[in-house]
Amino acid sequence: MPITSVTKDSDALTMTVVADFPVTVQRLWDAYADPRQLEKFWGPPEWPATFSRHDLFPGGRSHYWMTGPDGTRSAGYWEFLAVDPGRSFEVTDGFADEHWAPSQEMPNMRMRLTFDETSDGARVTTTTWFNSAADYQQLIEMGMEEGMSAAMGQIDEVLEDLSFFASGKGVETQVLSETQVRFTRIIRGTPEQVRQAHRDPELLRRWLLGPDGWRMSDCQVAHKVGDSYRFAWEKEEDGSDGFALYGELKELDEPHREVTTESMEGVPGEPNLNEQTLRPIDGGTLLTLVITYPNAEVRDMILNTGMTDGMETSYVRLEEVLSASSRS
Repeated sequence: MPITSVTKDSDALTMTVVADFPVTVQRLWDAYADPRQLEKFWGPPEWPATFSRHDLFPGGRSHYWMTGPDGTRSAGYWEFLAVDPGRSFEVTDGFADEHWAPSQEMPNMRMRLTFDETSDGARVTTTTWFNSAADYQQLIEMGMEEGMSAAMGQIDEVLEDLSFFASGKGVETQVLSETQVRFTRIIRGTPEQVRQAHRDPELLRRWLLGPDGWRMSDCQVAHKVGDSYRFAWEKEEDGSDGFALYGELKELDEPHREVTTESMEGVPGEPNLNEQTLRPIDGGTLLTLVITYPNAEVRDMILNTGMTDGMETSYVRLEEVLSASSRS
């Protein structure tokens, strides 16, 4: 059990949990920065978590739900108030409704996590501030201490799994729900470099190509919210089998987060919603793309096109482009 102490102070309306691990501070930080790892321990074993959004930067948000043994879901959110990469982050932590708005029936709280080096490894200290004595009493009686202890008891196994979350594994695809799929990959480069490669038409034409034998015939980039974009491809050999994707830039927080709609020209129906986030971690930048499809049928149809293989081929090229740029 990694937890070394739990201190509750009903006068200060705080609860402080200290946990120690035989790993580096960076390794422990990355477990919280990577939603694939975080969701393996944030919920208790009986209520595992699923993160559909995780923006680890000031002003960002995280959305997650925990699923009970009978399939019941309990949704929560974080609003990031401050982030000191590799050292600490502070959030408003609360329950949410089905639209990720703060619950009107349950209290929220302020939570700060600090990461420190120790003689034996790393320590994370989680301090929670409650808004009132009534909130403190309610959440403690609901089993907040027991739930956190059970959840953090799972971190050791995650920290030991170095191979699954390491760079060089390629694109990982995870179905989150009937309409959402999460694609993740570690890109060797900084978030700023990866972001630049997504907004520079010259660079995009060098790597965003999918399988070998294709070229971009049009590359119109959206630079600010409300702008439209259009990307088109055709076969290098004879310019045949051309197709295009287009949409609108809906949200932008440089270089961390970009949200766009996406449709294919000539194909009717509602657009997909693409949410891409970039987080610095050990080994480079963790690129996370969550796509929300109109329905499960569209989701499955697109996944069955082999898009993951095409994404991986493009990301390999992206790393080559970044490597060449760093040498020039």
